[in-house]
This record gives sequence, C-alpha cells and structure tokens, in this order.
Amino acid sequence: MEFGRVDTTEINNIDFTLPPDGVQTQLTLTGKRIEAPKFYVGCAKWGRKEWVNLIYPPKTKEKDFLGEYVKHFNSIELNAVFYGIPKEEQIIKWKEMANQRKDFLFCPKFSRAITHIKRLNNAQAETDLYLNAISAFGDKLGPCFLQLGDNFGPKNFSALQQYLEALPRDFNLFLEVRHEDWFAKPAERKTLFSLLSDLKIGAAITDASGRRDCVHMELPTPKAFIRFVGNGGKFLESSDKKRVDDWIERLAHWLDKGLEEIYFFLHQHDESDTPIIADYTIEKFNEKLGSKLPRINFLGGQEQLFS
Repeated sequence: MEFGRVDTTEINNIDFTLPPDGVQTQLTLTGKRIEAPKFYVGCAKWGRKEWVNLIYPPKTKEKDFLGEYVKHFNSIELNAVFYGIPKEEQIIKWKEMANQRKDFLFCPKFSRAITHIKRLNNAQAETDLYLNAISAFGDKLGPCFLQLGDNFGPKNFSALQQYLEALPRDFNLFLEVRHEDWFAKPAERKTLFSLLSDLKIGAAITDASGRRDCVHMELPTPKAFIRFVGNGGKFLESSDKKRVDDWIERLAHWLDKGLEEIYFFLHQHDESDTPIIADYTIEKFNEKLGSKLPRINFLGGQEQLFS
C-alpha cells in the first residue's frame, strides 16, 4: 500500500498519537458493552509469494493461496475487486475455498469504475454489476467499502449523497474519504458524518504515516473499520507494535461504550512481514479486548521470527 507512505527518515518524527474521539463518535457510542461483539482481523490480499515458507507451506501454488490464507485469518479486505469485477463463477470458487472456516468474511472494495472513473455519477449500471457479482459470496459477504479518490472533496457532496441514498437500505457499507477538506473544515466534516449516520453507513479510518488527518476517529455507526498501514522492517518493533497497542486501548474504550463490530485490516508498504504484525494484533485483541481469535500458525514456530 503506497497511500500515506513517507521516507523512512521521517517516520521517527511523526506523532502517531490517536486523536480524541470525534463528535459523531460521541453521539453514536452512548451505551455500554454488548455481550458478544464481533472481531475480524485480516490483510488486504492473500496472493503474497513472500508468505510461502512463512505461513504458506513450501511449494504452495498461487491458486491455493486463498485456501491457506483462510487457515490463519477470518476476513480479507478484498482490494482485487477494485481493479475489475470478477465473474460469478470466480466468486463462487473463492467462497468454496473459504468454506473451511465458518466465520470467514470477504469485504470487497467498490470497483474503481464506480468511484474513480464515473466518480459516482451515472454509475447505476456499474453498481448493479458490482452488487450482483458480490451477492455470490452469500453468507461469506462481509461489509463492503467504498473508497473515494484524493480529488473527491466536499464540492462533490451532492453526487455522494445522491449515490449513497440510492443504494439498498440494508447494504452493509463503509465509506473512506481522502480529500483533506473533509477533515480540515468543521462544517463539511459534520455534514459528511451526519449523513453517514442518518444512512447507517460506517466510516473507514485509515491510519497511515503520511496522512494523519485520515485518522478522523468518527464512528457514524457502532462499527469500526480500521485500515492500519504499518511501516514494517525495523519499525515493526520500534513503531508499529506501539501503534497497535494504542488502537487496542481506544477500541477497548469504544467497546465499553457499545461498539458492536471491529474490522481491523493490516497493511504494510512491504507486505512480507504483514503476518507478523497481524499475529501481534490478534494476540492483543485476545488479551485486551476479549476476542478468541486463533493465532497465526507460523511455519517453524514464532520463536524463529524474532531470534
């Protein structure tokens, strides 16, 4: 993931402190901890050759990567759909490969034909194609997320509102915005997150080094969709884990206030060590938040990774 990437010489000078809860979060989370909140931790893609001999068995073929991925994670932030909507038979095949894990969910990204090419305007045909395709996931379909480009700002609010209001009312959706004015201008910020609250649409929070404004901490619904972008390598121990710890603390606070679901997706600019930070996240989820997610099964044992 390149979004929010900075030169490694800058990382130690970045303030990664999580901002206070936004106004909309304070309006949304007004209850107490529910009995059985849902927890999902995953990555952005399963097709990583670097994970062979790490979490995928030696000589695993690419066509079998998903089947191996499902053994370690209960969800996937499915970015592949952004670049092209798969045919129904392909989605059915993915679903069948994920059936070995009862709780597994696919969280497919909206097609760029809708968000970046049509920019939500006159995109009904493309939207219908997307919705029809992902329906093939059946009970393996989790929340979808709609990511708008950096140049889609508050001036495009009418197009956004019209598009979102036309979607099925029971559609499970999170929205990610990136234009700086959504966060910098209080009026536009309030208008956006109020709309999402009214429509019962969640807001994705992207935590990346170079775009701290996207860590907006606004929850229009009692569900959190976190896209955590670590820096990996030497920063895995010195920075990334501390950042995960801070998120655990905030999520614990939100759970105490009535948060119902958590989707936490791990990204790294170099994806080779993503399973390591993901396993750390799962460990802390279980220890601090009360989840019971299976840990990652590293080949050769975890001790070899940190020796």
